[in-house]
Amino acid sequence: MKKIASAFVMLGLVTPAVAAPSYLTRTGDGYRVTYDYTDKAKTGWYVGGRAELGFGNWKNKYSVEEGVKAPQEFDHDSYSFEPALGGNIFGGRRFAYFWRAELEAGYLGYFEDADHAARFTMRIPYIMANLYYDFTNDVYLGAGVGAAMPVTTIDMVWSDGSERREFGVAPMAGIMLGYSYELDYNLVLDFRYRLSAMTGLEQRISDLMFEDDPKQYWFQNDIDFIMDNSISIGIRYEF
Repeated sequence: MKKIASAFVMLGLVTPAVAAPSYLTRTGDGYRVTYDYTDKAKTGWYVGGRAELGFGNWKNKYSVEEGVKAPQEFDHDSYSFEPALGGNIFGGRRFAYFWRAELEAGYLGYFEDADHAARFTMRIPYIMANLYYDFTNDVYLGAGVGAAMPVTTIDMVWSDGSERREFGVAPMAGIMLGYSYELDYNLVLDFRYRLSAMTGLEQRISDLMFEDDPKQYWFQNDIDFIMDNSISIGIRYEF
């Protein structure tokens, strides 16, 4: 009789599990059922952040002009895979199961170069809208477009000592390859490689203090097309 009663108890416990997952724990006089609703449907929204190591590539072209003559290029600096630490925060939403749309705001890093005559620095914050496709093996591909807002500074020994700072806006685009690893139901570890590029910008200084004639010369720096290779690791929380 006890066996029959136990069978009915088990049947009663297992039947509700069709509606929601449950876990059985054996007790002295039967079983205790604990329901776990953590695998309920997600909203699709998520937020997160990444730490990033980037490698920038570009060229600075320096030139001077005397009076109304055509500018004369007199020097240039080429930067290849210049390392910088950056990062970003992001938020997005999953749709159509495999697709994700995301808004990302970040910082590509700080670059500095100095010689006997001048000191050049560049900081690059940016904002991008990204679209990702998640494959079933947790690999994903993506592309994004947005704007970079580089801040450049040139301090020269023959200037009046003040910072020569320029704020710019440049169109930016990138392609991404990444891998997602679920730590638990809501937390996902994110590994990403991105190749991004932005148009260059121009910085002009018109009142350099040359020894022979301080007001007749101006100095210009043309920053070429900037490319950045970056690798990042981050966490995203899925609601």
